[in-house]
Amino acid sequence: MAPRILVVDDNQELLSLLTQLFEDAGYEVVGASRGKQGIEAARAQPPGCAVLDILLPDMMGYHLADTLRKDNPQLPLLFITGVFKGGKHANEARQKYQAAGYFEKPFEAQKLLEAVAKVLPAEKKSPAASLQDAFEVELDIDVEEEGPQDAMELTGRIKVTGGGNLTAEIRGANLTATPMQKVPSTQVRAPTPGRPPDPLPVGAGAPGSRRGELRDNLPSLLTAFYLSRETGELGIQRGKVKKVVYFENGTPVFALSNLLADRFGQFLVRVGKIKAEQLQDASAVAALSHRRTGDVLVERALLKDTERLYYVGQQVKAIIYSLFSWEEGTYVMSFKEKASAESIKLDVHPANLIVRGIKKLYKPERLRRLLQPEDRLIPAVAPAYGLNEVELERWEAELLPKIDGNRVVAELLAFANRPEHVVYGFLVSMMALGILDKRQ
Repeated sequence: MAPRILVVDDNQELLSLLTQLFEDAGYEVVGASRGKQGIEAARAQPPGCAVLDILLPDMMGYHLADTLRKDNPQLPLLFITGVFKGGKHANEARQKYQAAGYFEKPFEAQKLLEAVAKVLPAEKKSPAASLQDAFEVELDIDVEEEGPQDAMELTGRIKVTGGGNLTAEIRGANLTATPMQKVPSTQVRAPTPGRPPDPLPVGAGAPGSRRGELRDNLPSLLTAFYLSRETGELGIQRGKVKKVVYFENGTPVFALSNLLADRFGQFLVRVGKIKAEQLQDASAVAALSHRRTGDVLVERALLKDTERLYYVGQQVKAIIYSLFSWEEGTYVMSFKEKASAESIKLDVHPANLIVRGIKKLYKPERLRRLLQPEDRLIPAVAPAYGLNEVELERWEAELLPKIDGNRVVAELLAFANRPEHVVYGFLVSMMALGILDKRQ
């Protein structure tokens, strides 16, 4: 029997990520999002170790620890927290509970795993297959399969990391990625040398990977990787359309998609860099010569070699942003260092990615579903991100101090003096970052 761990955290996505991480390492995991649930689960299935968030909705993690220790005085305990930070709190936990670990969010999930292994060893399982290695899917899904799209505005600034850990910040003109028109079925894409012929990683799930429903929780999934500083993959599927986001140390760095409109050549058409007929001709030549379409475009002077880094970065960013428009689907997580093989990586803080994704792609009716005019907002007790990590406009920074639970959203709209959907986009994005909460 695999050793059993109890994990209690009210952040559902982080709980799911940690559960998958521990299961991959050879543990049986009992998860709970409330203290009372944790007590009941531990009594039904006694764990060999417990990982507890300190601030839970129904009780303090310390109170939960007291109850667990009454049932099992020798139970090893580890604490995680986004609020009680500093050596004083860690020392108190170690003195009172002989805590085997005290981790402040964001923390390195691998170090948490190492701390658990010291008190409750597990036989190491072979790593779960990468989502990209797990299965192959139909490629180049036509945009009609995904439904109607809107044009996507992309800022001209892009920050990427290339080979040799060189970071470049490139400033270009703002781009508009228009919806892709139907293209001839003869459109082909040259295979990438040295890589399998486009097995795309998304949705069905590798053995051992954890699935879940996508329901307005993409920001929480991105944040779960950030809080745990995890390296891995987040695959998302809706219908036949499948996309994957790659993370390194909690930061999204790359993305792939099986949607035709997301391909590099098609993206260049969508932003007006090349014409559709130029792409079709270059793709045919690339397929015959077993080269990248981008190489042919450079050879024909349709794309400068120095521009490729910029447009690949914009393409990756557009794929990730596009996921914010999805209101339903399924997701699957896996932990592999797949992105390390990519020569170009996006460099963007997840907090700003979430804010921009919500502002760009959440439609007004969706924003109003998530936040009502009569709702009251308050500063969150345990924000996932610090305000210093978020780029705020001046009016947003001036509005935040007025959000104290005494004013309803309708009053905040009047203070902001901005279009309703703009204010809603800002407020919902702050909720998604865990900076604001609804007052109960």
